Amino acid sequence: MPAPAQAPSGGGGAAWRHLLLLLTALPIALALLAFALQWRGGGVDDPATRWPPHSAEPTTSSWLSHRSSSACADVLAASSAPTFPYLRGWSFPFDAPHHPKVCVQTSTSAGLDQILPWLFYHKVVGVAHFLLFVEGRAAKPGVAGVLESIPGVKVVYRTKELEEQQARRSEFFPRHALRLISMSILTYIFRFRLTCSRIWNETWLAGFFYKPCNYELFVKQSLNMEMAIVMARDAGMDWIMHLDTDELLYPGGAAEYSVRRLLADVPGDVDMVIFPNYESSVEHDDIQDPFSEVSMFKKNYDHLPKDTYFGMYKEATRGNPNYFITYGNGKSAARIQDHLRPNGAHRWHNYAKSPNEIKLEEAAVLHYTYTKFSDLTSRRDRCGCKPTKEDVKRCFMLDFDRAAFIIASTASEEEMLRWYNERVVWNDRQLNLKLLRKGVLTRIYTPMAIVQGLRESGVFTSVIAASQSAANDKVPFQKNKTDSEPGNVSGRFISSNSRKILSIVEPPFRDNDVSAVPPLLPPGLDEQQGFT
Repeated sequence: MPAPAQAPSGGGGAAWRHLLLLLTALPIALALLAFALQWRGGGVDDPATRWPPHSAEPTTSSWLSHRSSSACADVLAASSAPTFPYLRGWSFPFDAPHHPKVCVQTSTSAGLDQILPWLFYHKVVGVAHFLLFVEGRAAKPGVAGVLESIPGVKVVYRTKELEEQQARRSEFFPRHALRLISMSILTYIFRFRLTCSRIWNETWLAGFFYKPCNYELFVKQSLNMEMAIVMARDAGMDWIMHLDTDELLYPGGAAEYSVRRLLADVPGDVDMVIFPNYESSVEHDDIQDPFSEVSMFKKNYDHLPKDTYFGMYKEATRGNPNYFITYGNGKSAARIQDHLRPNGAHRWHNYAKSPNEIKLEEAAVLHYTYTKFSDLTSRRDRCGCKPTKEDVKRCFMLDFDRAAFIIASTASEEEMLRWYNERVVWNDRQLNLKLLRKGVLTRIYTPMAIVQGLRESGVFTSVIAASQSAANDKVPFQKNKTDSEPGNVSGRFISSNSRKILSIVEPPFRDNDVSAVPPLLPPGLDEQQGFT
């Protein structure tokens, strides 16, 4: 019987060789095709080649022909503009309005070292407009000029002219009252009583009149807030908030790190939003830049369980008069609407109704208080009261401020530093760790990171340099003082807006029994039963 035929043994090996050759040749062919297309542009329509170069953009050669090689700053400035060569002709709404628009108002005498980090941080978190009422260092040309050059910033000065009116308008006040009121507070009396203020004719702020130091500041802030309502409304703002330049908004709980987004989620029937305040807890006595160096804060009692707050109260106060060394009732943002008025520096109110308010459960105002050792002497230098327990009561509202003023006025620098470390500095690491675990203290790093990033990117120095460059480019000339000068910004505002305020129709509802809300302390141990 013949043997069956066998298939040739070399057929399988030939097929594998052909497949291997194909797999090797295919990538090479694709690479050659890609190279040819890139070299010749064959078949690939580059969107950047559909339009000729923009007529407003000079070519490299023409630009270099009239620019020196040393103009490095101009090169960097020119290259910072956003360009999209593959999307030319598209419309990118960089300046499109975002809603709601948030306005922050402040009254300050600080310098640029404090104002610029405060201002640009709030720009980062979504604040659209700033109303800065300046005096002291903040009103000096070198400082105010920089602030006025920043988009979205309006600077309002307290002018000498307004102070000079005190001699001509004393008939509005009894002679004994004039002896009790400082020149600066008379400025505000005449400015608003004679032009546009309503609150001088009402009683809710009257308890703070004719008193120096913190009381005087509280009245100024309230008057500035009244003025700011009209200015913010004219600027198209939706929300307004008063902050000091030692306070940063912390939009905790928002879908993004944005105050604008936080307020966008507030129901439409809410008139006022309360931000509980957290108080800075410095860990050494040589802080120079609080916004960049402080990350530990004591939480507000509104954000703590009742048992935790009262259970850790004594350890959290460390021998101070209260749980917080300064105020504990937070700050509020108000929806801009008819009949809105300030109710002291911490709250807003409405002439026509009782505002519907809510308190935020995660967001806060970070209060950087007494963060620098020099804050002790700076408060002393701003107030002329006697360093006695009786006299400081008419100058300061809070117990710790009174004690700090007395120690700064009577003790040596060594004694002040010892007192500062005992009462303000949190240098007991074991206690800090315990309170952090209990939730009384908390770490918040985002503001620190934002401010450090702004500083390292050169934002602050570039703003100052740009302002100085713009000032140098102006042709110097002499002129008489008119309403067009920067020093008369407040005068121009009054003349243009006094009619708006005075012509408000009186609503049928008037709540004159509501008193201004001052800085209030957190509840103490004696209030434990009534705390809810």
